[in-house]
Amino acid sequence: MPSLKNYLINFGPQHPAAHGVLRMVVELNGEVIQNCDPHIGLLHRGTEKLIEHKNFLQSLPYFDRLDYVSMMAQEHAYSLAVENLFNDLCAKALLPYIDIPERARYIRVLFLEITRILNHLLAVTTHAMDVGALTPFLWAFEEREKLIEFYERVSGARMHTAYIRPGGVAYDLPIGLLNDIYEFLTPFSKKLNDMEELLTDNRIFKDRVVNIGKVTYDVAKDHAFSGVMVRGSGIPYDLRKIYNYENYNEFNFKIPVGLNGDCYDRFMIRVTEMRESCSIIAQVCERITDGFITVPFAKFVNPTRSDMKHLMEALIQHFKFFSNGIIVPEAIMYTSVEAPKGEFGTLIASYQNNTKPYRCHIRAPGFHHLAAINRVSQNHSLADVVAIIGTLDIVFGEVDR
Repeated sequence: MPSLKNYLINFGPQHPAAHGVLRMVVELNGEVIQNCDPHIGLLHRGTEKLIEHKNFLQSLPYFDRLDYVSMMAQEHAYSLAVENLFNDLCAKALLPYIDIPERARYIRVLFLEITRILNHLLAVTTHAMDVGALTPFLWAFEEREKLIEFYERVSGARMHTAYIRPGGVAYDLPIGLLNDIYEFLTPFSKKLNDMEELLTDNRIFKDRVVNIGKVTYDVAKDHAFSGVMVRGSGIPYDLRKIYNYENYNEFNFKIPVGLNGDCYDRFMIRVTEMRESCSIIAQVCERITDGFITVPFAKFVNPTRSDMKHLMEALIQHFKFFSNGIIVPEAIMYTSVEAPKGEFGTLIASYQNNTKPYRCHIRAPGFHHLAAINRVSQNHSLADVVAIIGTLDIVFGEVDR
């Protein structure tokens, strides 16, 4: 009798359902997966090493290009890390804290939730397309185009905005933008209803995702899951509630959780989170106040254009700020935020009053989620891997860095 052995196939790196340059070596017993070994590295750009050769302000645009679906969430994590680095030093030296103005905080929350909707729209509808539903994908891109227009109106860029910066935000809101954002919410909620009508109770869709890719508590704990991947398993873990950065405790919103931890639960949670983001955006539009958009700290932010026209000191400060950057004493700080894909963290180490980060390490949630694909996909069929990758919601800009 000849010995039997399992069949090895390559999934990717050009597979349309791989959501990036992912190559997986899949070991099959017929159609059933025995092992699934993810191979990454095809996109690696050495972002963390590049950041060590740029000053603190020049490092910011690299974060736009990590998870290029959740641009402002990445900028925000880096900006918070730099601000917390300063505040940690201020506490030790008994100096006043860098306190972000209230208007800047509201603007940040506004665009962080817009970014969450941008991410989830793409995640939900590309996942639906992976398992055979094309129409929601086309509807989502129409809605994403409207949201990206808000990005463009406030920063001049559609994707890589460099808008949220250490000390506040780059520009104030243009006239009429808040009204347009508020008016966007009602028709968008109806479009979400239409998408759910196509998918939520669709027999074919549910056959592809219910009881597929279950994430148990042990898997979530062992692989440091976060975001929707851990909330789908019934664990209400959300850093917006835990750390209360940008005063998220002022806003009323719920943390949706699942029951089974399968692909269907994760789909439903992302749809519900979009509705909660709409609620937060509406609350921001109603509460936002007039005021400053940056901290009044000359060595931390650049001067205004009007000051540079009239004050020589402001012109000199502008030159020094953009040529040398921010000078940071020796310290180390890790800061994490609830990005749309999960816990996105930035560790920054500065050294001897330098203008550049001595070390920078990025904690990408997608990297941890992808590392568990072997355990999550075992004993599923090959076609189920496509559905599982869709609900992992990975973008290789952050996974591969």
